[in-house]
Amino acid sequence: MKLRYGMNPHQTAAPVVPVRPGEVPVRVLNGEPSYINLLDALNAWQLVGEASRALGGQVAAASFKHVSPAGAALAGPVDEAAAELHGVGPAGLGAVTSAYLRARDADPKSSYGDFAALSHPVDAELAELLATVVCDGIIAPDYHPGVVERLGRKKGGRFLVLAADPAYRPPAREARQVYGLRLEQERDQVDLTPELLRPAAGEELDPAAVTDLLLGLAVLRYTQSNSVCYVRDGVTVGIGAGQQSRVDCTRLAGAKADLWWLRRHPAVRALEFRPEVRRQDRINWQLRHLEGETPAADLLAAPAPELTDRQRSLWLAGLTDVRFTSDGALPFRDNVDHAARHGVTHIAEPGGSVRSAEVEQACREHGITLARTGLRLFHH
Repeated sequence: MKLRYGMNPHQTAAPVVPVRPGEVPVRVLNGEPSYINLLDALNAWQLVGEASRALGGQVAAASFKHVSPAGAALAGPVDEAAAELHGVGPAGLGAVTSAYLRARDADPKSSYGDFAALSHPVDAELAELLATVVCDGIIAPDYHPGVVERLGRKKGGRFLVLAADPAYRPPAREARQVYGLRLEQERDQVDLTPELLRPAAGEELDPAAVTDLLLGLAVLRYTQSNSVCYVRDGVTVGIGAGQQSRVDCTRLAGAKADLWWLRRHPAVRALEFRPEVRRQDRINWQLRHLEGETPAADLLAAPAPELTDRQRSLWLAGLTDVRFTSDGALPFRDNVDHAARHGVTHIAEPGGSVRSAEVEQACREHGITLARTGLRLFHH
């Protein structure tokens, strides 16, 4: 497999060769990948495949940017806010389309120019949606007849289409070279199962909580650490990745969860843009409006509705049933205190911190069910 260039355009890249001769996990059906395209695709494919296996074969999708997911989701209902923004009807969408739309809508600003991944074959309906959004490529196990040709016309024929082999199993050990040294380790192959979710505080986990927490753990396994994830109804509404401080991840992801919920406020949905304003500009201005900026008059067909601090607070109080996962042990109770402000009712984390008792006590105070997995999921 030939790469267009390395990590940056000024870096050349050698052809990609399989670790085991003749065993190739992906095939290029259209386009030519870059180094980062391939990193995004391989991480995204592992995420959706693992999430689907952990959840009984449900359709899973991911929207990747810079080797971390901007969003991930299971197939399910697409709410009116997401449907309106993407110009689709909320009812009757197929499973793969709903999964990707929910994943992309988790953080639509970050998903601009994403790499998409689906656990199941891509159909014509999803291909038509992909034709309307800024997306660099897709990886999936298969494509319905005519879909590759349809996607191949995107980006002037440069849209990247990869087919993953669901039967491929990687080597038990993996290695990388860094500054003249070869680092090798056992591949992380622990299965994500409900048995990992051992309650340490609060009530027994219901099926919906188990689903969200397992999805969150699958997401963290392929997100640059430190990382945390807020999940609601099979959608990652906030992902915090790559921060040196875990509580900074928690705050960052919590702010994203709030924005996801506030985008559903009637005052935000009532922003009436002129017809010529593009979708991504509408998304960006929705978010800027929530951050205190009023869209310029030449963008709007009618004055922007008022959204007061009190209205925000009342709306955010309705964000509930959110599940929170952490790839590493919560070192202080501040993570729990912040998570509780964003509607979190369940937390899954490895445990084992010297302050784990304080974390558990904080969960009890906030009425949060805490599950200890005993499994750290760092990814670098």
